[in-house]
Amino acid sequence: MTTIDSTNASLSAIEKIGYSLGDLAANLIFQTLLTFIAFFYTDVAKIAPNAAATIIFAGGLVGACFNPLMGLIADRTSTRWGKFRPWILWTSVPFGLIAILAFSVPDLGPQGKIIYATLTYVLLMLIYSANNLPYSALSGVLTGSMEQRNSLSAYRFVAVMVAQFIIQVLLLPLVLILGGGDKVAGFQNTMMIFAVAGTVFFLATFFTTKERVVPTAAQRSSIRQDIADLLGNRPWVVMLVLTILVFITLALKGGMYIFYFKSYLSEAHLAAFLRDVGFVGFIDGLNAALTSVGLTKFQWPEDAATSGFSLFNAAGIVMMIVGIGFSKPLADRFGKRDVFGAALLVSTLFMLAFYFYAPSSIGLVFVSQTLHGFFYGITIPLLWAMIADVADYSEWKNNRRATALLFSAMIFGLKAGLSIGSALVAGLLSTIGYDALLAVQPASVADGIRMSVSVYAAIPFLLGVASLAFYDIRKSTERTIEHDLGLRRAAAQQ
Repeated sequence: MTTIDSTNASLSAIEKIGYSLGDLAANLIFQTLLTFIAFFYTDVAKIAPNAAATIIFAGGLVGACFNPLMGLIADRTSTRWGKFRPWILWTSVPFGLIAILAFSVPDLGPQGKIIYATLTYVLLMLIYSANNLPYSALSGVLTGSMEQRNSLSAYRFVAVMVAQFIIQVLLLPLVLILGGGDKVAGFQNTMMIFAVAGTVFFLATFFTTKERVVPTAAQRSSIRQDIADLLGNRPWVVMLVLTILVFITLALKGGMYIFYFKSYLSEAHLAAFLRDVGFVGFIDGLNAALTSVGLTKFQWPEDAATSGFSLFNAAGIVMMIVGIGFSKPLADRFGKRDVFGAALLVSTLFMLAFYFYAPSSIGLVFVSQTLHGFFYGITIPLLWAMIADVADYSEWKNNRRATALLFSAMIFGLKAGLSIGSALVAGLLSTIGYDALLAVQPASVADGIRMSVSVYAAIPFLLGVASLAFYDIRKSTERTIEHDLGLRRAAAQQ
């Protein structure tokens, strides 16, 4: 049983925004890892691709294996602030400091760099678990209403898209600007800004949220019971597999896109496209306006690859935000499972289309990215809302709730997927013979990059769609669980 404090009441806009700021903070770092860690290690820190792959894979798995322990700790945390909110407070400053260290390149020699990168990457994975696991679990105890969780997820993932826009569109320009052209200094200075902003956002999450779904003493369970409940929960197994598969694709395609623009797409055709769509004119007009009032010019990178990559990401992110807007009404009508599976399948088809595009097909690349972004955007809030539903399913089935442990398994899946996908980026670069010192890569390397962002990246998504056939929580089940738990919680107050 659980005691409640208006568990199914509507969450205020302030609480939803405050909660979402925590994901904005975390994703300033997470999206950097997702998109640039392989690039940072190979092209900035000058670590060999095979060594980078080992660091990312091994370090990520160490962090992932910490998640179940962190889940058990968080579920058994008891403070006047609740179980999960204190961890957001305690980890806010360390998270930023370790991120700065992880994206610094000390002069330690080749082997020293590898050791330093390994240690800081592992530390970053550990602090990410200690912060993001309680943060994610918090969504399961702010409200018992599945409809309110759909709304909360929509707020949350608009914030994620803002962070993604900052990282995928503006990070490289910021690195060049803040480093004066020196990428090493630029990454470190940019992370300092992110660390300060992230700390402020985490504190906003702590002060604006409230835990309402609170287990009573009668519901407390042993570690053995919690693990047995988890392993016997088929929807949880499906969500774990799905999370791993989704983040393998996100890390693989996200990390490989910068190489796709640098080494596959035609620079001349890309430059012409940027000019024809008005992007170059926009930057020139912006700078003319700034200088006319005595301000400094906006120092946008001049190479077509960096500009094209940023605009490509911007187009996808804008359409993801549009897709997020369709997520809640579609899920309320058809159920999260069916909407997630259909949207993920369609988004995968547009990603597969990259296989057929020649280096000169710039327009088609951008069209596919926008359509992929729209349909993938529909799925973004649903993944975490479905995980919160699985926590309710476990309570409904077993009369016990272990929210953080359940979310820890999902964060494990996220980290495992991130580690595998990011390691695949570095590993594939090594396999196909990518050399960061070459101005122009061989045709075989370019073709390997094309395969990576299309066929290889599509496989985990397609397997994820197939896995949903085994997910038991359909729309009718959602209503039954919410109704039955509402009755139990009402009885617990009497």
